[in-house]
Amino acid sequence: MINKVVKSAEEAVKDISDGATLVVGGFGLCGIPENLINALVQLNVKNLTCVSNNAGVDDWGLGQLLQTRQVRKMVSSYVGENAEFERQFLGGELEVEFCPQGTLAERMRAGGAGIPAFFTPAGYGTVVAEGKETREFDGKMYVMERGIVGDYSLVAAWKGDRLGNLVYRKSARNFNPMAATAGRICIAEVEELVEPGEIEPDHVHTPGVFVHRLVVAKRVKRIEQRTVRK
Repeated sequence: MINKVVKSAEEAVKDISDGATLVVGGFGLCGIPENLINALVQLNVKNLTCVSNNAGVDDWGLGQLLQTRQVRKMVSSYVGENAEFERQFLGGELEVEFCPQGTLAERMRAGGAGIPAFFTPAGYGTVVAEGKETREFDGKMYVMERGIVGDYSLVAAWKGDRLGNLVYRKSARNFNPMAATAGRICIAEVEELVEPGEIEPDHVHTPGVFVHRLVVAKRVKRIEQRTVRK
């Protein structure tokens, strides 16, 4: 039987080398592959390009890789919660490519679907469109965006089986399904491992054909902005 489960997060990422491009799931701190990121910190790979909606916070998520200077370039949509990101960017230490949020999701999806490029109206007439091809369709201007294909994708799911089928939970689904398909090698961390057949086929969010390695790991699930009633 196919068994994609590996023993640890460290084993799952051990072949990621300097200069790799990583497509990382998550939104804020919700649904991020925190154990895989922690393992990359320990692996100490350098000059990474990270494609992700955001860069975590200063001491958690991708922010940890920024703290240890392991990231050369970020392709992101929102980075407002990370002071170290801001410091490195303004200091010229970090290359940044900003991308509208919906466009970033579609670039991941397109890369995973084998679509090299597409046209979107988002960003036309702004700095986002600088240096990119533009074209008119039906009287409206569009910007050409390239699909994204990374060396690896890192995602976090709720459940998975040994075949690699994944189920995400509620808002933790966010960018993970698109990110999972956009890497040549997809590595997933899951909270719960079940046997093949226990996940209803209609409930599978990412089919196992896209997933190459799976690790079962407990997650901390930190809250980025805690808001409570008095």
